[in-house]
Amino acid sequence: MTDRPAETTLRDVAPKPRAPADPLDTHRAEHYGLLAVLTTRVPTAETLALVAGLTGDASPLGRSHAELAQAAQRADPVRLEREYFRLFIGVGRGELMPYGSYYLTGFLREKPLARLRQDLAELGIERAEDLVELEDHVGVLCEIMAGLIDGRFEASEADVRRFFTRHVEPWMPRFFADLETAGSADFYRRVGSVGRNFMSIETESQALVA
Repeated sequence: MTDRPAETTLRDVAPKPRAPADPLDTHRAEHYGLLAVLTTRVPTAETLALVAGLTGDASPLGRSHAELAQAAQRADPVRLEREYFRLFIGVGRGELMPYGSYYLTGFLREKPLARLRQDLAELGIERAEDLVELEDHVGVLCEIMAGLIDGRFEASEADVRRFFTRHVEPWMPRFFADLETAGSADFYRRVGSVGRNFMSIETESQALVA
C-alpha cells in the first residue's frame, strides 16, 4: 500500500533486473514508501483513501497504523494543507527541519549531506534535475531506502544495512519522535507514531544481523 513519490526524483544510473520480492522486504519497502509520500508533500485525496485502509494489530506499530487510518478518514484537506505548511515549510522555516544535516549538526548542507551524496554516487543513484529537496530530506531518504530494498536501486543487503546505519539511524528516529509531539501536528502526530515505531523495528532488526 503505497502512493510513491515520482520515479524521477532519483534514478539508478545503471538499473538492473529486480530479484523476486521477499514478503518481509516488500513490507519494509511499503512502510518507507508510505513515509516518503506523507513527508514530501501534502497528501492527496487518493493518498488519504489508501491510508484510511490501513489495518492494525496489538503491536505498537499496528496500533499506530490504526490511529493513522482513523486520522486519514476524518482529515480535512484544507486543514491538512495548513498543518503541513506549519510543520515543514512555515514563514522562514517550519516547526521541524526534516533534514539529516540539520538534525546532526544544527545546520543545512553540512558534512552529513556530503557523505550521503558520496554514498549515493557509489551506489549509482543520481539526483534528478527536478528534485527540489536536498537528498537528506526525510522523505527523499525514505524513498531511497524503499528503492534499495525493493530492487529499484541495485544494492546488496550489506549495502542497505550500511546506508541505514550511516544515513537513517543516526537521526530519523529522533525526527519522527519530534513529529509525534510537535505542537502543530494533528494528522502528522500519527505519522510520527508510525515512523517512530517502524524505525524502532528497523534499528533492532539491523542490529541483529550486523
